[in-house]
Amino acid sequence: MQTVVDLTRCQGYAQCVFLAPDVFELHGDEGLLYSTAVPDDQVERVRQAAAACPVQAILLGEGVTADAR
Repeated sequence: MQTVVDLTRCQGYAQCVFLAPDVFELHGDEGLLYSTAVPDDQVERVRQAAAACPVQAILLGEGVTADAR
């Protein structure tokens, strides 16, 4: 599974960081770093993080891009 975060939508609420810290990381106050390739053992956590995102900035799937919105 791949993940893409639409950084123009992301508001830095950091719900994803709390739910999947092995995939998402805050850099500074509001800069989000993330791994596009989701390890198999993190898939459920990343799905929870995507569902919890208040602005629905996290896209999941195979071959996803930020243009998919």
